[in-house]
Amino acid sequence: MPGPLQGVKIIEMVGIGPCPFAAMMLADMGAEVIRIDRKSAPGEGNPYPTLGTRYDVMARGRRTLALDLKQAAGREALLQLVERADVLLEGYRPGVMERLGLGPDILLARNPKLVMGRVTGWGQDGPLAYAAGHDINYVALSGMLHAMGRKDGPPAPPLNLVGDFGGGGMLLAFGVLCAVLEARQSGKGQVVDAAMTDGAALLGAMMYGLRAHGMWGDRRETNMLDGGAPFYDTYACLDGKFVAVGAIEPQFYARLLELAGADDPDFRQQWRQDRWPELKGKFAALFATRTRDAWCRLLEGSDACFAPVLDMAEAPRHPHNAARATFVEVEGVTQPAPAPRFSRTPAAVPAAVVPAGEGAAILADWGLERAAIEALREGQVI
Repeated sequence: MPGPLQGVKIIEMVGIGPCPFAAMMLADMGAEVIRIDRKSAPGEGNPYPTLGTRYDVMARGRRTLALDLKQAAGREALLQLVERADVLLEGYRPGVMERLGLGPDILLARNPKLVMGRVTGWGQDGPLAYAAGHDINYVALSGMLHAMGRKDGPPAPPLNLVGDFGGGGMLLAFGVLCAVLEARQSGKGQVVDAAMTDGAALLGAMMYGLRAHGMWGDRRETNMLDGGAPFYDTYACLDGKFVAVGAIEPQFYARLLELAGADDPDFRQQWRQDRWPELKGKFAALFATRTRDAWCRLLEGSDACFAPVLDMAEAPRHPHNAARATFVEVEGVTQPAPAPRFSRTPAAVPAAVVPAGEGAAILADWGLERAAIEALREGQVI
């Protein structure tokens, strides 16, 4: 595939959550990513029914090799691929790769320039390193989950965007590319330890700075960006749909008031924090007077810092998203397009996931000898 990472070779140990997301991002940018899946026993069920299907969007753009790593020949085949790779990505719990005989010491001995990217919830060390968890747990420990949600309810789970994908997958992709650049200068690989709780904390850098300066409080829905401010929130419209406003700067706030016809003098008290609850009520009443589409006709495209709140069926059809091709369709599945964009080495529309089944071709493409491949096939390793 074309893209700025063309020529970079990556091995991905198949998993769920942040690891496939990072591998998807790298494949989108042109890296050749080979997924190593376990070779299932006959009749063994798949606990994740979308894996390997066209609905497995995060598996797009790469081929899959089913390999029996319980056999020494399977591990040796993987190590031969490692010799030819720039990066290996894995998202298992700490110690799993070591128990397979594929820990960093062994991998780096076979390829001293290899970058081994490891993503976990708690990190490779620390008191919680070996405990089970999911996105919501890692974000909770970072201090960020406490800041999300309405003041009269519990903290609101931010889907799994903050831990798995922003604080996990993106952090892993960034980390391994940093290490690849360094390895090309030093000739030495290394391990990248991407922990979702670290990444979620990192995403909160601005909030921690504001809190230290006394500009952010620990009570939800009392701050500028958490729904406390009347000019930065979502509001219900006459038809039950929602709009989002983010008119922070005075000139943008003034434009919002002007276009919305908000002539009540109370609206002018933008930064009177003690008046925010009252102003939110006034804005709620104002936005309830028109449908969402009517507000779009009035405010969208202006400096009022306005947008409709779209669902996932509506978002791909929005004129702005359509004009930028923000979404693409691959084998009938609508999905986000590769991002960001490059002026000289643009990414292509990604190919759908290729299920396991062409292991011999993958091994041959990566330079393994035909006799060795035939032996793996006969031994039911692939």
